Amino acid sequence: TFLVPERKMRTHQVLALLLLMVITSVASENSSTSRGCGLDLLPQYVSLCDLDAIWGIVVEAVAGAGALITLLLMLILLVRLPFIKDVEKRRPVCLYFLFLLGTLGLFGLTFAFIIRMDETICSMRRFLWGVLFALCFSCLLCQTWRIRRLVRQGTSPPGWQLVGLALCLMLVQVIIATEWLGLTVLRDSKPACAYEPMDFVMALIYDMVLLVVTLAQAFFTLCGKFLRWKLNGVLVLITSFLSVLIWVTWITMYLFGNAMIEHADSWSDPILAIALAANGWVFIIFHAIPEIHCTLLPPLQENPPNYFDTSQPRMRETAFEEDVHLSRTYMENKAFSMDEHNAALRTAGFSNGSLGKRSTGSLGKRPTGSLGKRPSAPFRSNVYQPTEMAVVLNGGTIPTAPPSHTGRHLW
Repeated sequence: TFLVPERKMRTHQVLALLLLMVITSVASENSSTSRGCGLDLLPQYVSLCDLDAIWGIVVEAVAGAGALITLLLMLILLVRLPFIKDVEKRRPVCLYFLFLLGTLGLFGLTFAFIIRMDETICSMRRFLWGVLFALCFSCLLCQTWRIRRLVRQGTSPPGWQLVGLALCLMLVQVIIATEWLGLTVLRDSKPACAYEPMDFVMALIYDMVLLVVTLAQAFFTLCGKFLRWKLNGVLVLITSFLSVLIWVTWITMYLFGNAMIEHADSWSDPILAIALAANGWVFIIFHAIPEIHCTLLPPLQENPPNYFDTSQPRMRETAFEEDVHLSRTYMENKAFSMDEHNAALRTAGFSNGSLGKRSTGSLGKRPTGSLGKRPSAPFRSNVYQPTEMAVVLNGGTIPTAPPSHTGRHLW
């Protein structure tokens, strides 16, 4: 009778011991797992959710928001493309797509500097950093060339020239990055992650040249007679200047600042990730959004002609037949005016050929009353009478007499 309770007590002790072991194992796993991350997350992606290293989460959120904004801008530009009627605004649309594609790549590359390094990640970092920035800076340089032509001449280069020039400029950095990886990884058999910070910066010299040339050319976009395009030049100038500040800051911290504050190993990836996200947002705020907004605006409508303004010459919108009819009408009115003038002279007592003649009876005598009398008041035929059509064609003002008219101007 005492064996049954003893067996029950031993069973409860074994279950309690097993439960205690499970709890201690879970606690040990939680202690080894970063706070904010799941138990099944690979250690390579811990920085994406580690609450102890908050920089990864912040940069991840900023880069993700920038990627969404970039995709939205590309979608808006694609949907509104058929409604862009201005030729000068349609030409750089493909260039804008290339620029947005490069900006989207910058935001995507930011995640490669948040997660832990391996051979694939390091190869992506070394190759895509220079290529993506070369694409963005090449598009900015082509945009600067376009605005400079618009400000000075009012016309821009064709769209295929802008895109072709941007791709050719980017291809130079592709060759540089490929040779760097080939010489260090394939020929020397070194790991992809085994590179010095100075080597990484030296491989980006071509990107720096593109950026400096873009900044220098942006100043020339402010000189020209077509003022409507100067705002675009100012935006390119601001974008280039802020990009120069970002590059100077991250290069200084990456090469010298981290070593001075003894955080060379732990702060290198955060600095590069922040530089990518910051430069991407500069591209969006100061270049992509304003340029797309200006592209989608309706074209300016010309002012309607003012027919009552006589300070500028008028453009007659009549056909050739109407011109012939108007000239005939004018000749008929002129002939009618001359007949009226002759009739008035005959009514006043001046016969044909007797105007100004004296009487032949005696020299020195006054002429007869009918020949020598001058009308006391000017009659209507001596005044140039413009027709209604002449007034309309002259813009609403009374025209002067034609050169063949010999009457007096009494107004």
